[in-house]
Amino acid sequence: MTARTSDIEEAAGVLRAGGLVAFPTETVYGLGANAEDPAAVARIFQVKGRPPSHPLIVHIGGAVQLGDWVEDVPATARLLAERFWPGPLTLVLRRGRRVPLEATGGLETVAVRVPDHPVALALLSAFGGGVTAPSANRFGSVSPTTADHVRAELGDAVDFVLDGGPCEVGVESTIVDVTGDAPSVLRPGGVTREDLEAALGHPLAIPTAGRVRVPGQHPSHYAPRARVVLVEPEKVVAEAELAQELGHRVGVFLPPSFADAPVKAHAAVTVPGSMAAYARGLYGFLRELDQQGCDLIVASLPVEEGLGLAIANRLRRAAGPRPCAPGNAPRQ
Repeated sequence: MTARTSDIEEAAGVLRAGGLVAFPTETVYGLGANAEDPAAVARIFQVKGRPPSHPLIVHIGGAVQLGDWVEDVPATARLLAERFWPGPLTLVLRRGRRVPLEATGGLETVAVRVPDHPVALALLSAFGGGVTAPSANRFGSVSPTTADHVRAELGDAVDFVLDGGPCEVGVESTIVDVTGDAPSVLRPGGVTREDLEAALGHPLAIPTAGRVRVPGQHPSHYAPRARVVLVEPEKVVAEAELAQELGHRVGVFLPPSFADAPVKAHAAVTVPGSMAAYARGLYGFLRELDQQGCDLIVASLPVEEGLGLAIANRLRRAAGPRPCAPGNAPRQ
């Protein structure tokens, strides 16, 4: 925890005054506003360039506060909150009267979580209320995992930036809808499907198209400036080299098994074999290849188990709705 107490108190004052505060969580940095202030919430959408129909997450200081923000708390929600909060799990529940429709994208449901970061929890305690916060970046772009990422992308549009160091998880929270007869995963994230199923004692559905709109599920999201294309792991080197020959400035995500393979590309990153390390570094890797001037990034999906499911979800969103092989991509 690097933020000073005076910084946290100042940030809480900014929130009370209707301002915006970027703050760290264990997942990514959030762009926070007073969850009960419609004008402040509206400013989040303005700064990010985010469509107002896309709901936000309300961050609270503890599971005991959940009932203050939602209409009712079913048994499944209580079980998951007790097991995974504080932590990278967001629950979708029926909206309570304290939550303005501006924060929910006009929906009668609200997404709520308790972050597992000492700076975030200290800010929530000092503020004394809920903080609505999406990731602190422009809509659709790569999420920030350091305070420097926030400053570089949003600059003076943020009233105060709390620096809590690099984020430990590195991908956003898992979102679980608990409004229906059976819970379902709307967005994979920092809590794995396997851990959720172990806690619940039964399998969980992951719908391809959720009936509830949720953060981070736009067809193109988490995207760097460079175009991202996805290929099979064994084809990464060949496709990257072909695209380089076609005139692209290619960045390549090398799977661990190709760590020592020579590759003719503008830049290369060898991704970690550990899914926890890969998730923690994913957005940093994308930013690094952007900074090196790549216009095309060639990557493969990890095995979609554990955190690999969340990483694969983010890479698919970064690639957009119609990824294609680099050899078939248009020349820049």
